[in-house]
Amino acid sequence: MDRVTPDRRLSMTQQLVADLTQQILAGVLRAGSKLPTEQVIIKERGVSRTVVREAMSRLQAEGLVETRHGIGTFVVDTARPGDFQGSKHVKGGAYDALAVIELRLSLEVEAAGIAAQRATPEQLLAMREALDAGNARDATDEQNARVDFEFHLQIAQCTGNSFFIDAIAHVGNTLIAVVQKAGPAVTEESRALVMREREQIYAALARHDAQAARASMRLHLINMQQRVRGVVELTSGCGDPLEVD
Repeated sequence: MDRVTPDRRLSMTQQLVADLTQQILAGVLRAGSKLPTEQVIIKERGVSRTVVREAMSRLQAEGLVETRHGIGTFVVDTARPGDFQGSKHVKGGAYDALAVIELRLSLEVEAAGIAAQRATPEQLLAMREALDAGNARDATDEQNARVDFEFHLQIAQCTGNSFFIDAIAHVGNTLIAVVQKAGPAVTEESRALVMREREQIYAALARHDAQAARASMRLHLINMQQRVRGVVELTSGCGDPLEVD
């Protein structure tokens, strides 16, 4: 039997964590639902017990699942009150969203550039299919936030860097909680704009243009920041302390 190298095992763990995270935050695996057993995951994924246990440990550390001894592993409610300390009012929620987007600007612009250099044909195809499905959906604000998160998580996966994947998974989890509390309403106009922005990012990734991918991602996030800033100004009557150069 072939031995699995540490690097290969890490890659398999990252992929399992990323796949399950995406399913949880997209609502495919709902809060309270039980994950497949260790044996089922091993059989379906063709991975070792060590890979599954490492993946479950990382999902627990992210607060996405919890293990009940003798019963199984269950999905945690990602929007439960104890997870996020933002205000329940619109002002607090919008300010929290601005802070998260500011963090994303420092993280995801470079991730897009790296992804453009490393994305495989299979990853690009999966991204294309997910974009098409998201664009065709007449979604709620929360569902739109999840579609956007899935797109950004797929870009992180294209980097092949577990730190990008873990960070963006955590940031996406937080941002969805913000949107659930007090996110800006999505109009048809803003939804169409977001779709165009994602298409620009995808086009840059597909032609492996790192510079264009960075520029498109930065534009997307700055525009997102401006949309949220508009909510802050409408609800508070004052400017936003978070500024972008």
